[in-house]
Amino acid sequence: MQCPESLRLQAYFDAEIDAMSALEIERHMERCAECRTLHQALEHLRLAARRNLSALEIPFALRGRIVELLNAECDAISVPPARPPRPARLYWRIRAFWVGAGSGLGTAAVAAILAVFWIWPSLTTSVADQLVSAHVNSLLSTHLIDVASTDQHTVKPWFAGHTEFSPDVADFAPQGYELIGGRVDYLQQQRVAVLVYQHGLHIINVFSWAGKQRGLPSTATRNGYRLIFWESGDLEYCAVSDTGREALAGLAGLLQDLGARNAQE
Repeated sequence: MQCPESLRLQAYFDAEIDAMSALEIERHMERCAECRTLHQALEHLRLAARRNLSALEIPFALRGRIVELLNAECDAISVPPARPPRPARLYWRIRAFWVGAGSGLGTAAVAAILAVFWIWPSLTTSVADQLVSAHVNSLLSTHLIDVASTDQHTVKPWFAGHTEFSPDVADFAPQGYELIGGRVDYLQQQRVAVLVYQHGLHIINVFSWAGKQRGLPSTATRNGYRLIFWESGDLEYCAVSDTGREALAGLAGLLQDLGARNAQE
């Protein structure tokens, strides 16, 4: 009979559970031989994919993307971020492929299959996952605010001294969105500016970064958290929160209108 924790172990391996759940899984593996064996098999599969990329007839750009994602997975395991789990069927695909590899399927073929079923998440998915992870981590840690202020004339100049750009900033307390400060975070290997708003009992993080990111959706949902993306000038924005869709769209609309007015000045 399969251990009931095996599915949660897959999420742990992919660094898709919070720190408390990760600790529970690690303690469980200390006394469960089946889960320890499964975890080792998954590790071997990832190592096999990494070692055999050079033998695959795949474009250089795709090979680089695969290596980048594998490195990101390894880095994430040491401090698992709170990210939504992938569909459970992915667990069975990987486990079936590992069994096939042990039955004679070459590791290069395993790596190729892995690229199809696991390593092909879009850049959009990666960005959305990172944004949700950063949002959740800010709520769990002491790094929610670097500069605490409701005054846009304090927050905006602060960003100018800590990032290469300064986002559109305003306090919308009369509309129900109180600016409580800002901070600097990291996304896609660059600094991003984060405005922090209070809406009722909910915190809304508004991320902004320089450059145009291809393929970003207008909205997305990850594990109960909503994301709204938009552009303003040379910056990309994304508002993230567990508040209602209309409430999040309200703040996004106010900031978009602010950006349009600033662009006309």
